[in-house]
Amino acid sequence: MSRPSWRETRKTGSPDWFYFPALFRLSSTNMRFPELHSWDLTPRQAVGLQKDLAHKVVLTETLCEPVQLVAGVDVSYRRRADHFHGAVVVMDLESASIVETATASGQVSFPYVPGLLSFRELPVLLEAFKRLRRVPQVVLVDGQGIAHPRRLGVASHLGLWLDLPTIGCAKSRLCGEAGEPGPSRGQHSQLLLDGTPVGAVLRTRDHVRPLFVSPGHRMDIRRSIQIVLRCGQGYRLPEPTRQAHLASNLQRTRQEGGSAQGFSADPYR
Repeated sequence: MSRPSWRETRKTGSPDWFYFPALFRLSSTNMRFPELHSWDLTPRQAVGLQKDLAHKVVLTETLCEPVQLVAGVDVSYRRRADHFHGAVVVMDLESASIVETATASGQVSFPYVPGLLSFRELPVLLEAFKRLRRVPQVVLVDGQGIAHPRRLGVASHLGLWLDLPTIGCAKSRLCGEAGEPGPSRGQHSQLLLDGTPVGAVLRTRDHVRPLFVSPGHRMDIRRSIQIVLRCGQGYRLPEPTRQAHLASNLQRTRQEGGSAQGFSADPYR
């Protein structure tokens, strides 16, 4: 399959604008990581790649020190648009403060296919990660981890790229079966896929809709629940991903204008 001719020049006056997959050849002086695979794929090839990568996911916690720096990520875009805006917000849990924010924007060509949104969203998020000066210990992702039909949601996919512990923290269920957790914060029920535990339905605030938490990479279910709860600051969403949601919408507004209310939550990630 021939490679399309991608424009590699940045949009005048927009230092955060890139065309994918050219962004992976741009120089970086901050966070670095090797290229896991090409983004020049058809949907059929992407499905096959997901199946292959799922075997590389590690479902054992690899943290060997107290968690202090946690990153949240999110992507904002207008419905049916191909301009995506990603944000990474790194928070210090001890001080409950933001220590760094990195953003990037780009135009994607991979089509919308349920279950394959990481192939649309990860390029812009990876470019944002390249601009970080601090390496987070854990990354919380507004999307699925292994609670995915092919056990490779956006959180697992991102974890393999970064080789960092990641956790999927989705607002809705993509697949699997679970009972309703109790009404109090911290109560949870098991999320099963084909009879195998893949996550938890977790109540993060009393009498508020639960989140669907699943390990992404280098993480297990028990620790995922603990970290998500520790990142709560009175909202339904963990604070790192809530701040990333706000930052990605702000990035979209800076690049495109209009309202800061972007479209950034899709259950099929």
